[in-house]
Amino acid sequence: MLKKINFILILSVSFFSVLLAQQNDNNPYSRFGLGDLTDNNFNHLRQMGGLGASFIDAYHINIVNPASHAFLNATAFDIGVFAKRSILNDGVNQGKVWSGNLDYLSLAFPLKNPINELYDGVRKDYKLGMALTLMPHSTVDYNIAYRDSINGSKPFTRNYLGGGGTYKVMWGNAIKYKKVSLGLNLGYLFGNLKYENKLVFDNAEFAYSDFYANDYNVRGFLWNAGFIFTDIINKKQILANKTAPNKRISIGAHFNSGTSFTTSSNINHLLIQQLPGNIVNLDTVLISADQAGKGKLPAEFGIGATYYNGEKFAIGINYAAAYWSQYFNEAARGGTIGSLSNTSKWTLGGFFRPDYKSFDNFLARVYYRYGVYYNTDPRVVNGNNIDTYGFTFGLGMPFVYQRKISHVNLGFNAGIRGQNSPISEKFVKFTLGVTFNDDEWFLKRKYN
Repeated sequence: MLKKINFILILSVSFFSVLLAQQNDNNPYSRFGLGDLTDNNFNHLRQMGGLGASFIDAYHINIVNPASHAFLNATAFDIGVFAKRSILNDGVNQGKVWSGNLDYLSLAFPLKNPINELYDGVRKDYKLGMALTLMPHSTVDYNIAYRDSINGSKPFTRNYLGGGGTYKVMWGNAIKYKKVSLGLNLGYLFGNLKYENKLVFDNAEFAYSDFYANDYNVRGFLWNAGFIFTDIINKKQILANKTAPNKRISIGAHFNSGTSFTTSSNINHLLIQQLPGNIVNLDTVLISADQAGKGKLPAEFGIGATYYNGEKFAIGINYAAAYWSQYFNEAARGGTIGSLSNTSKWTLGGFFRPDYKSFDNFLARVYYRYGVYYNTDPRVVNGNNIDTYGFTFGLGMPFVYQRKISHVNLGFNAGIRGQNSPISEKFVKFTLGVTFNDDEWFLKRKYN
């Protein structure tokens, strides 16, 4: 087990260094708020549109609802990557961008190995689970430039640049007693955001160009709690026929209150004059270092229900809301907050698995996942909410690793964001997640 833990630690350090790298995206709307928010659903859940409120699985991790950790039957180590193709359109111009990066790293395990209960011949009413996760919370990446003029004067260029992001480390714990599970995630938020606004007079002699930069760090604590109720609804059928599949329903909810964060800002506001002979004249408007500030993230809430017919198929519905009208950030200047409003997301999805017991047909053992979703964005442009709708599809492919069954989750997500806004985005996102499972953690060895 020590070798496995050392391997995970080395991989975590490598992952963290890559995670902090820029994703080379160009999303103008990441200029507002804390940027583009990361979906907390891991790849197997994203392939079903995002069923994190209620979905439970014995071998996959779900950090959206921490109560799900108690349903794990084996240790799960999950890593995800993505690649995204975006087409941005402002009605006149069109830009195409590829982006991608590592997406998350998570380790979760039951604190009581279920195999021990089989050895002892005693089945207990409670289970415990724990999870550790590192992933982005939001990303900022945009580069916008356009020509402008005022009252017939010589044209000038407005340039807006942004980069960086925030990240989070999460620690989750859950306890399940009979049909009900309760869980809690505790996390730490950190990161750095950079914003620049430039006003450049290209053809005007002796004109001063305006340069404004705001670079600030973010620090704060996060939490969310959840519960899941699950029950078998065909108990009479199973009593009559022991081979009948379990038909189960799970109902879950998760929530968190608004959480505070602190910031430390470095601000530079300069006027720059380019003179003949490559002489540069600087006029300082404002320089401020290590300026302290504070902010508040929104409260969030989610609820859902999922129906499972054995290992054959599952279908679920999910609703989530975030109260972004509560958000504020003292460090955000130069228009980087924008107008934010409350959001909501509706999801319908599930999976189909032809025959998980098949020995000679690999495709029959694959999870075929599907989903559709619609959500509103916290950012408001010209008085209208930015909305996104799309569909998802994925394959959960089992494979054997060190004599254990693990999974490769390959997904596809296509959608449209901001169709009625000044800049619309059509995107196709490819996701790849690998989940390694191990049922030997906390196993009590017995010798005859």
